[in-house]
Amino acid sequence: MAFSFHRLLLVFTFIFSSFTSANEQFIITEEMSGEVQLTSILYSTKQPIDADLVTIATANIDWQPYIETQSSSISKRTYWIKFNIAQTAKQPRQQILSLANPHLDFIELYHVKNAEKVESLRLGDLLPFTERAIVSANFLYSFTSNQGDEHHFYLKIENSGAANIPLSLWSSDAYYQNAEQQSVFYGFQLGILAAIGLFSLFIAITSHSYSYSYFSAYVLSITLFVATLHGLAFRFIWPSFPIVQQYALPALLSLSMMFAFLFSEKVMLFKYHNQMMLRLCRICAALSALILIIGLFLSYTAALRITIYAVMIASIMLMYMSATQALKGFKLAKLFALGWVGMMLGALLSGALYLDLIEWDMHAKTPFLLGLSVEVLFMAALLAIRYNDERLAKLKIQQEALEQAKKAKEHKDKALRLEARSSEQLSQKVQERTLELEVALRELNDANQKLTEQAKIDSLTGVKNRSSFDKRIIAEGRISRRQQTPMAVLMLDLDHFKSINDSFGHLAGDQALRIVAKMLKQNLKRPTDLVSRFGGEEFAIILPNTDQVGAQQVAETIRKAISEQPIVWGEESFPLTVSIGVNSEIITSEEHTTLLLEQADKALYQAKNEGRNRTKLYSPI
Repeated sequence: MAFSFHRLLLVFTFIFSSFTSANEQFIITEEMSGEVQLTSILYSTKQPIDADLVTIATANIDWQPYIETQSSSISKRTYWIKFNIAQTAKQPRQQILSLANPHLDFIELYHVKNAEKVESLRLGDLLPFTERAIVSANFLYSFTSNQGDEHHFYLKIENSGAANIPLSLWSSDAYYQNAEQQSVFYGFQLGILAAIGLFSLFIAITSHSYSYSYFSAYVLSITLFVATLHGLAFRFIWPSFPIVQQYALPALLSLSMMFAFLFSEKVMLFKYHNQMMLRLCRICAALSALILIIGLFLSYTAALRITIYAVMIASIMLMYMSATQALKGFKLAKLFALGWVGMMLGALLSGALYLDLIEWDMHAKTPFLLGLSVEVLFMAALLAIRYNDERLAKLKIQQEALEQAKKAKEHKDKALRLEARSSEQLSQKVQERTLELEVALRELNDANQKLTEQAKIDSLTGVKNRSSFDKRIIAEGRISRRQQTPMAVLMLDLDHFKSINDSFGHLAGDQALRIVAKMLKQNLKRPTDLVSRFGGEEFAIILPNTDQVGAQQVAETIRKAISEQPIVWGEESFPLTVSIGVNSEIITSEEHTTLLLEQADKALYQAKNEGRNRTKLYSPI
């Protein structure tokens, strides 16, 4: 069930990122409405313009109203866009102009304020990411505006792909707040994709399954494709290599196609059921790899067009293969066919939008991502069923092996009964049984030793328990008495432990105990030192051959280390301090050992009474 659940999360992230219609031509965000106004709609022209003309009258330029569909198809083009905005708010405002298409090749932005040129800017994914003035996957321009300012913007855009222009105007604070929320969403989306891909990869490594290997490669390729689509791959993976950005989308699509064909071959078992489909799958996978290589030597426009056509054809091919197998009655092929119905429709619709075969007020990528969501949903179900079938098959084989072992044992017992009729054979049998008994006794003894050792350990914290402490303190007391060396005892208690349980729950309290136990072991360097859980939130430490000064130093080191280490629980953290009572003396009698422990315990309560988070050497006062 967990296997399918992770893949369902993948589907939901795709769906949430896909239900978006085509952008409006220019959006003034809610935070800026009432403060600025758009004094002219977007105009565009393909007429060549000298950059120097931007600062003077442009009456002789043939400007036409900008139409979104003019730039939605894939082609190489260069054109200009202009628009004007006016500041109406009384207070100066820091504003950000956002162009949320991370795949525009080259942008020249000219800003004219009150008939004077303010700034010109060069942007685009043909330039290294590190040259951007504002670090963002989108193209941003920040400027200050005062009441009555007239701003004229001219944008020269050169692009080889779909050059849609989603322009929006933000206040500075609102933009960064929105960008932070978007980053969290993209991180969540890509994190789940990567986790699923790596999870499938680990299953493939442990189970040696080609199906999971190809599915893992397919999901990881899609993960990198989505990161590239959002502009995040250019920002974080190859920021200094814009040439990679130019070919990443077609290359990753080709790579995903190749692994989709290889995965389909394995999951529908063409090797055993349909040799023709097997050869067809492998040929298509080889052609996908060939398209990937050829695309590296073509222009971006040509490579992307070829890849989109290939994805459309591949979707039809995989739909045909799965439908053919489904009609023959194969259970897994039926799920595969249902999944590829959505994928085929999404790929065909997105491809038609990108290639300008149809017009629709929707992002061209949306149908493809929706189809991919449906496809991944059914692939998750298919893999879960396949995994369950394999598990049941293994259980059946194990059951058959157990039955065969049982029959073999019965035959062996029968043979032993026949051999028992002979005294010589009986003697030999007795010797064998004796040897087996010795081995069993040795194994039993080893098991008892392990159990004895485990009985000395506190199950929650992993340190010695109270029983081990009681035995050890008696032994160390006798050594101190015999050798006339001091023995130190430290009694440690967690401060305000009840409030931790009340505020964060008992599981958080257990975590605090485990961390304290771990830090105690880390700060006790000598192998003869012993740390144990004395009871509840109390720990006791025995330091052989340690005087009062050394014991206090060890106690203070432990106290500081714990106070500087906050306890992290879920998304929260809380501080933790301890109080420590210390005493060290040379033991003179058996009763003196108990007295030493009691005095350390009294010192602990003195430390608590004096304010907690401190060490206290025992004093009779």
